[in-house]
Order: sequence, then C-alpha cells, then structure tokens
Amino acid sequence: MNEMKKIFSNIKKCAVVFSALTLGTVSCTKDFGDINTDPSAVTTPDINGLFVYSMENLEGYQGTEWVWEGLEQLLRYSQHLTTDPYELSTNINSRYSAFYNSILPNLADIRRQISLRSDSEKYQNIKAVTYIAGILHALKVTDINGSIPYIQAASGRSEGIMTPAYDDQKTLFDTWLSELTAAIGLLHTSSNQLTFGSADFYYSSDWTKWIKLANTLKLRIAVRYELQDPGVTKRVFKEVMEDAVGPIDSDDAQFSYTRADYGGPAEGGIDYRSPRFATFSIMNFLKKTNDPRLVIYFNPNDLVGSFKDTLTKYGKTLPSFININDPLIQYQGGPADWTTAPAAAVYFKSTFDVSSNNKYRLISNINKKFFAPRYGGATSGTAVDCMVTHAETCFYIAELIVKGHGDGINTKGDAEYWYNRGITSSIKTMNNIAATALSATAFSGDGNAEITAYLNNPLIKLDGTNDKEKIYIQEYLNFYRLCNEAFIFCRRTGYPRNNSTYYKRDEFNEIIPRRFWLEEPAQGTNNENWSAAMSAQGFTPNARDLQTLNTQRVWFDKSAPAFGEGE
Repeated sequence: MNEMKKIFSNIKKCAVVFSALTLGTVSCTKDFGDINTDPSAVTTPDINGLFVYSMENLEGYQGTEWVWEGLEQLLRYSQHLTTDPYELSTNINSRYSAFYNSILPNLADIRRQISLRSDSEKYQNIKAVTYIAGILHALKVTDINGSIPYIQAASGRSEGIMTPAYDDQKTLFDTWLSELTAAIGLLHTSSNQLTFGSADFYYSSDWTKWIKLANTLKLRIAVRYELQDPGVTKRVFKEVMEDAVGPIDSDDAQFSYTRADYGGPAEGGIDYRSPRFATFSIMNFLKKTNDPRLVIYFNPNDLVGSFKDTLTKYGKTLPSFININDPLIQYQGGPADWTTAPAAAVYFKSTFDVSSNNKYRLISNINKKFFAPRYGGATSGTAVDCMVTHAETCFYIAELIVKGHGDGINTKGDAEYWYNRGITSSIKTMNNIAATALSATAFSGDGNAEITAYLNNPLIKLDGTNDKEKIYIQEYLNFYRLCNEAFIFCRRTGYPRNNSTYYKRDEFNEIIPRRFWLEEPAQGTNNENWSAAMSAQGFTPNARDLQTLNTQRVWFDKSAPAFGEGE
C-alpha cells in the first residue's frame, strides 16, 4: 500500500495535463491543444503511475455522484429508498468529467507509451487491461448521456484531433464489445509479460481475474443490447459462456475497492439535504421473505422493547399503516412518492408522540454505516465498494437463460443453478461489506444456514412459475449499492412492476428522467460535433426539464417499457 501511495503521489506531481482532452465540457484553463501536441511539455510518465491515477479515479470521483445522483435521485427512482424529492441538480453527471479528466487520458497514454517502446510485446497484457478499465467507466457515461466522444477522444497528442466526433451508442457498444474481446484474447495468449505490481490494487495483475471482469462487462452490454437486437445479446452470451475462463465466478474475483482509511463513496452526502428511508415495497418484500439482507440494508425504528405497554398506558394506537402484531414491527417502510400516502409520509420527519417522554420514530432509515462507515466523523469501520459483483454476473446468466438466449449454449448450469449462486453471493458479499464497515450483519459465521433457509422459501425458490420475475427481483435487490446499475435495471426491464402480486412497485406520480443533459462545450471548441450528436439522437439541446428528459431516450432505452410497466 505504501508503494501504491508513492506511485500515486508521483503521478499527481507530473500532472495529468499531458493527457487531458480538448472536449470543451472538461473544466480546464490550460490550452490543451498545445500540451497535446508539444512533446516537450511533459516528461515521459511512469506507466504504473498513470494506471494508479486512473484506477483511483474509478472510485474517487463517486462521492459527488452519490450526493447528487445516487442517494438523492437514482435510488429514489428505482425505489430502493425514499427521500425528499429535490430538483435534479446542475451538479449531476460527474461521471462524464471524471472520464475525460481523470480516467481515459492516462489509459490512452499508457497505450501510446507502450507503442513507442522497443519491447512493447512485453506490455500486451497491460495494454489489454487499459481497455477493460476504461470501458467499465465509459459504459456508465453513455448510460445516461447517449452519444459521447470515444474513438477519437484521446487522439489529441497522437493524431492532432482536437475536436473528436461523438460516437452513437450502438457504435460505442459494438466498439467496446470488440475491444473487450480483443483484450481477452491478448490476456489468454500473451506470454513473458510485465505486470503492474502493486499499482494494480484491484487484481494485483491477476490476468485471469481481468478476463473475468471483461466477460462480465460484455454481459452488461449484452443485456442493454437486448431490446434493440436480441441476436447480438445471444451472440455475446455465447462468447462469454464458451470462453475458457468465462465471467466473474467467485466472490474473490469481484471488482472491489477498499483501503484502510476509506470512508465510502457516500461518506460526504449520506444525509445531504434529507435523511433516506425504506420504501413500502422493498421493506414489505424483505420482511415477508425473511431476507437476511434486511438488517444490513435498514436500521430498526423505535418500536422495540416495552413500547406496547407504553401505548396501552396512554391509550394510544399506532397509525393504520403499521400492524401492531407484525413480528418485525421495528422495520417499517414509507411511500416512495410522499404525496401518495401523506398519513404515513408525515412520520418521515415527525415522531409518533405517545407522551412527552415517549416519542417514537416509525419509519426505518437506510443503514448509514453500511454505506459510509466513517460518516459523521467516525474513526472505525472500512468501506468496501464492489463495482462489479459475482452476483450480478450470476443473475445476468439466469435472466438470459430463462428468456431463451441460452438455447444451444453450454451455460454450465440451468437458470436455478445461477439464480441460487447469485443469491448466495449477494447475501455473503453484503454481509462482508457490513462486517468490514462494523455495521449490522445478518450472521457471524459462514451464513450457510440462513442462506439455505432463504433459498428454500417458497416465495424465493424457482419452481417454473414466475421465474423471470423472481430472478429480476433478486437482481434488483443486489443493486442496492450500485446506483447506476439499479437505475439501468429499472429502465431496461420495467421492474418492479406496478401491478405485480409478487413485488409491487410503489405508486409514483413524479416524472422520472430517462437520461441527463450533456452541457454544450465552450464556444469555439467542439460545438459542431456536440450539436450534430444532439440532433442525431433527437435531443433538444440544453433541455433540462423533466418532461423532455423523460421522453427523449438514449438508443438502448428507446424500446424499453415505462417504469413499472415491464412484461
């Protein structure tokens, strides 16, 4: 870790300026056209230092994303939690600037540096990994922006391209699938390779794990492709399952970030502007299925101990939305849209006052320490952020099998096998994150007894009836910490459904954006290409109203159902 910090410190000194992009929307006062084309402007950078800087920024920028998007908007839209409905802030979309300022430039320059070396054949695995890491974040950028610069985006210094074209989303997906396949091929076949050493603080240059990540990213793209071309989805699924290594297949291979003093991406904004609470829908389902993740995800309210005696003493009755005989009465949700159930919503901010000395909080907060173990100045607990999980991989495979995309493919197990693996991994991973954070856990041992009981619950077990929805809901519950993936899941599937008898989405009358806006570059920079991209996608330039952002969709989302209207 000390070596990694030293490398990171050195690369910050020699500065990211040499590889910055001239995209107009990147906030910089330098003339990066000159910097990109003047080789004397910087010294030859250290490849490991460049890599550390980009890898750190895959995680480091997310504090702002959690504040302005995740907790305040995306997880509210997906109904994983509820909070005050504030406006869509102008501070959104930090993922975009992070990509072009802090992630892509250094990865691209690593590839350029390799091409200039006489022993470049020893760096093929390193080059392959730069594509995988970049695509991991680039996919998040296009998810909410649609067309973005990519193919020409980092060509300022090498090719003098200072106004890169915006690639449409289909082109991006096809390009990334090709790049991931090529990267996997290099990692399979290259020999006598140099490594990143401690600079790779995710996988320690374990090339097999990088292959697994690349294959899972191919599955992320495949499920996004489905409504536009299911043939591509099936082709990619076949490629992934027939690969000798395959996708992420163990908890040890998850793409996870941690360090000893890390407080979590949500640390600075866990309570920004408003506390966060459980919704009726997620709380009711977790309770009725005896989900071990309930105590990890949410905190108990004040209805514990001798509260019933206190109610009797003062002749008080709980509000009608709470069942006094509920064995898990200490866990309660509220409406996702506060306007739909005002009699319950009042208790988000107000206590239920039985007497002057007995005032009860009724609705459960999210478990703050689980998200951000060092919020509020705490000095104990370490955050783990799993950006790509084993469970996510398993649920994609189960989903694709049950929808028929696995026909004729050796899927190495049926839908139930992958579904059960996904649930097992999800529960164990969430429990490990909680334990590391010194937060509430579901179990202290291996959890096998609790997980087996959950898998055997008739409401959870796959039995040939309603299997797709069961898989979808477990996929959804696993995305509780992955705000972007939670939002994308709800957009592409229309689940949870409004009229479901299994997991019913809360009534929600607010207009939900399907995309965010991409600000116009500074005048005189890349305006023409930006304007062309907006026009080609049918986007109203600079529109920020919710109605427009709801109706003008990115390419993969054009045929998707409305929120809650999945088939």
